Formats: sequence, C-alpha cells, structure tokens
Amino acid sequence: MDFGLVLQTDPPAAQVISLMKRAERNGFRYGWTFDSAVLWQEPFVIYSRILANTQRLTVGPMVTNPGTRTWEVTASTFATLNDMYGNRTVCGIGRGDSAMRVAGRKPNTLARLGEAIGVIRDLAEGREADVDGQRLRLPWVKDGRLPVWMAAYGPKALALAGEKADGFILQLADPFLTEWMVKAVRKAAADAGRDPASITICVAAPAYVGDDLAHAREQCRWFGGMVGNHVADLVSRYGEHSGLVPEALTEYIKQRQGYDYSHHGRTGNPDTAFVPDEIVDRFCLLGTADQHIAKLRELKALGVDQFAVYAMHDAREAVIDAYGQQIIPALTR
Repeated sequence: MDFGLVLQTDPPAAQVISLMKRAERNGFRYGWTFDSAVLWQEPFVIYSRILANTQRLTVGPMVTNPGTRTWEVTASTFATLNDMYGNRTVCGIGRGDSAMRVAGRKPNTLARLGEAIGVIRDLAEGREADVDGQRLRLPWVKDGRLPVWMAAYGPKALALAGEKADGFILQLADPFLTEWMVKAVRKAAADAGRDPASITICVAAPAYVGDDLAHAREQCRWFGGMVGNHVADLVSRYGEHSGLVPEALTEYIKQRQGYDYSHHGRTGNPDTAFVPDEIVDRFCLLGTADQHIAKLRELKALGVDQFAVYAMHDAREAVIDAYGQQIIPALTR
C-alpha cells in the first residue's frame, strides 16, 4: 500500500513544502493538495517548489476540475512540471465543489468531466486532442506521462471513473462503503472492456493518532461536513431512498442545515455540528497506531492501493511521524 499526504495550500507556502519534505522522509510517496483558487494559494506554483525539494514524491491536486482552468492550460502545467522533474505528477480531478461554488458557478457535468479526463491526459502525454472543436497538441512534450484519477461518490460518477480514469479517489475510509464503491468502479471498467485491476484505488480521509478519541473526533469532524456536500447533491439527484446510494451514506445528512465554504476543510467548522460521532469514526482513521493499522489492513484487503492522509488538524507533524515510524512500515513490509 502507498501513502499520501493531503494539505491545504494555506500561506506560508514554505510550511506546505516543509510538511511534504517531512512526509517523504517518513515514507509517503504522494503529496496532494486542495485546489480552490479563491480559498487557498495556487497549488501548481507550490508543486514546483515541492518537487524541487524532494526526490521521489509524486504531487497533484485532490482535486482539480474542468472548469477553473482551460484544459490545455491544465495539461501544459502538468507537462511542464513533468519535463522539469521527471513525470512526478498525478491529476486528481472531479466535478468541482468549493472551487466552482465559491466562484458562483455550478459544478461541472459528468459529461464534461469525462471529456476533460481524456483531453488533459492526451495533451499532457504529447498526443493530439480536440478542445472545443480545435485540434491541439503540445509539440514540446517528450515522453510525458500523466495518470488521471477521478473522485466520485454517486453511481453515475463511479461508472465514469471505471470507464475513463486511471485511478479512483474515494474521500472517506469506511470499509463498507469502500467495498461497495470499489466494486461499482471495477464493474464499470470491466463492462467498458478495461482491466479492472489496472485502476488505482485511493482512499483519502483524516487520520489522527492518539488515545484521546474525543479530541481526535473534534479535530476531524469537519470531514463529515465536507463529504455531506457531495451526499446532499446525490440525494437531490437520486432521492433519499432510491436504492442507488447506500443509506449508510445518506442517513446522517438529515440534520444538515447549510454550508459556509469559508470554513471548508477546517477544524472547528461550525457547519459540521450535525455530524455524529459514528460518522467521524467510520469515515476517518482515529485511535492508536494499532487501530490505524487494523483498519488499513481491512481497506487493503478490499483492493485499496493508497491511503492519503488529510492532515487538517492540530497534530500534522505528529501524525506524519507516527505513520512513518509505526504505520507505514506495518503496511509495506
């Protein structure tokens, strides 16, 4: 199993770079950041510095979207980083939540997202692609490689990930839901004539190591609110009891009142008081190192290839070090 670190690009950027260097020293192989241009600093500028200050780390957004940048600009940015640092990027992509809504736009349609996945990958790897009716190619790209991993929750998005993406990003660490969604992605891949095993499965969630469970829950409760945004979209699209979305995912948002993106992904988010302890425990990794190891082994048995640690809490350095000293060795030996 691989491990990644997920951060927001809050200033100063030097701190983000320092934490990514720390992660690499502790055995993490991926460095991810949020991508929302209004809420945080521009991640691609910071990726260049992370890559320059690490040797093996692969970096990318969790997640970008097809709407805030034109596709040829996204592809060219990735390709430039790859040319400079040797194919060490990955494109995490989704419909767009905070990046689009904060700017007053609706998230992208799945049809647009599916088209963008192929175009961005083709352009970044030096192939010709159609962008709004214009055939384009980046003539300077040589031996480029850009895996594109798609974030998804609902049935149509899961199917698209299986049909189009190189990897699937699931932003929660509940084994029951992980099993359900991984099966859906792999079935869609098989139905599309692809090898289901070729799709990398990445689970991303907050991780907090320690025996003060009450404190850990309060540090990570924000995550249930973030996931709740996507669940609310699914409920509005499919209905609460449609059978298309597991009730384990939809039941907890009944008390959800709204969401202020100025607190997005942050400890103490007042819009996440509705999230019960049970959901925090299910969606996150909390407790002692041994408890983390046990849950990660369960996820690994379900086909998870990477666990990406959201470190938006008061113990970022401690969790990076605990994973490096105790948890990563137990999952990679």
